[in-house]
Parts: sequence; structure tokens; C-alpha cells
Amino acid sequence: MDGGNPTGVTSTTQQELFQFLEDRFACAQACTECARACALRASLVDTDGTEEQELVRRKGIMCAEVCDATCRVLSEQNRLDESGMRIQVEWCRTVCLECAHVFDRHPGAEDGAKAARDCARACTEFLATLD
Repeated sequence: MDGGNPTGVTSTTQQELFQFLEDRFACAQACTECARACALRASLVDTDGTEEQELVRRKGIMCAEVCDATCRVLSEQNRLDESGMRIQVEWCRTVCLECAHVFDRHPGAEDGAKAARDCARACTEFLATLD
């Protein structure tokens, strides 16, 4: 052991691991918040409304489902390979950005749009740790 680190583990490797875990947790937490906000927004939309309202509802539901799935992937201790994790997180980021753009056009959906953007940002930050 050298400086409190197990043999073969450098402090840089340990710092990278901590950053990876912190970003992974932050991404999972942002996904959870986004899923809640999008599900709430989807439930508030009048289903007998316009095509735009239906789009908001569908995007909200889709975003909530993708964020929920991504959170589960990030929270589980499974051995999902890095490329599988990257695909899931990139998909989540894309869906969140699409959802935020749709929510931007709908009065009263500001909280959902912010949560979606925050989640997309957390996904981007986590993806940077995979490079």
C-alpha cells in the first residue's frame, strides 16, 4: 500500500472513480426529479385539448419513462458495459432536450422544462466521465 491506496491504485485513478460515482449519482438524481416533473406535467394536460397539448402530454410521459429507466440503470449494481450505459444516458439526454423544447412552448410547464434541461446537463456531465 502506498499513501493509503491499495497496491496498483493511484490517487488519480481514485479521483477519477470518485468523480465517476459522483456524476453517476447526480445524473440518477436528476433523472428522478425530471421523471417526477414530467409525469406531473403530463397529468395536468387536458386530454381533450389541442394537438399541442397532446404532444406535451406524450413527451412528458415519454421523458418520465426514459428518465425512470435511466435512473434504474444508473442505480443498479449490475455489470452493464460502458457502451450500454452510454447509449442509455445519451438517449435520456436527447429525450430530455426534446421534452424541454416542447414544454417551452406550453405556458405553465416551466418547471418541467427546467427539470428536463437539468437532467440533460447531468447526463452530459456523466458522459464526460466515460470518455
